[in-house]
Amino acid sequence: MTGRSRRLSRLRRVVPESRAARQSAEPRAARLAEARGYRPRRRGARDKVVALGGGMGLSASLAALRRITGDLTAVVTVADDGGSSGRLRDELGVLPPGDLRKALAALCGDDDWGQTWARVIQHRFTSQGDLHDHAVGNVLIVALWEQLGDHVQALDLVGKLLGAHGRVLPMSAVPLELQALVKGHDAERPDDVDTVRGQATVALTPGEVQSVHLVPHDPPAVPEAVEAVLDADWVVLGPGSWFSSVIPHLLVPELLDALTETKARRVLSLNLAPQPGETDGFSPQRHLEVLGRHAPKLALDVVLADEAAVPDREVLTEAAKRFGAAVELAPVARRDGTPRHDPELLAAAYDRIFRMHGRIGPWR
Repeated sequence: MTGRSRRLSRLRRVVPESRAARQSAEPRAARLAEARGYRPRRRGARDKVVALGGGMGLSASLAALRRITGDLTAVVTVADDGGSSGRLRDELGVLPPGDLRKALAALCGDDDWGQTWARVIQHRFTSQGDLHDHAVGNVLIVALWEQLGDHVQALDLVGKLLGAHGRVLPMSAVPLELQALVKGHDAERPDDVDTVRGQATVALTPGEVQSVHLVPHDPPAVPEAVEAVLDADWVVLGPGSWFSSVIPHLLVPELLDALTETKARRVLSLNLAPQPGETDGFSPQRHLEVLGRHAPKLALDVVLADEAAVPDREVLTEAAKRFGAAVELAPVARRDGTPRHDPELLAAAYDRIFRMHGRIGPWR
């Protein structure tokens, strides 16, 4: 048995089954999605899906996936060091809760209960004091961490309170620092490469990010997250901030081992547009190239992109082939011109991929 296999074997644990997803739809988006061949699955459909990422990109993916599967797990990055999360992290030494909160909000249902709780946990205080800009959900999550002393149990309890249609897990149980090698971070030295520290700083750098790494370099994965990946039928990576939300999952050795060894099919969901600062000027294929540099052994089955965001399908197809992946193009953007995903259209795209590319049988 290899060292990697032994490590994964130690981490196998039984994960409680998440509740079934409810079906609902915004009428306009639903009609557009149905025109693409999407039909909501029966409630309780049991494709096991794991989505990895952070921030608004992961939230978009979860809002879509909860519509088509009753067994959904989010694995969330924990390197955020800005805003409310950064302040709580600095003061209390806890994991940054912000991206975990956003994932829980995305898993809330479209009924009154779900939408009320989604608004409550996303609500931010406005004051002249220390509570200013803290999100209610961040404070709630941290309070339960302190009460229960268990990250996973506390997040499961919050999910139960919200009626979340899925489970939210941190990718690691220790706060992580994201560091990047950036060319031209200092405008007065455009050719120099500097080490930039902190997710918030990396996300807004005016320079060109060359690579990223985590501190500590060998962080432990949350065992339930590893188990979820190994136990999945489908794993979805992205969309999201490429260097600060997507790639960090590949820098946790046990999680990368699981992504490499899982028998699940793997879908990479590309962003709708380059992110100012972090991926300025990136083509769709360049996103794949930097992903491959950070995880050269990672294989993919499908690369999903918005058809309007791909100027050259052949070039993207060639880049995807290096991962063993096929390219699927579909309209997944909102119709208001903003680079945001429409949950119904994204659900239609995922549903089509899951059906077209086959559903694997149990291998456990």
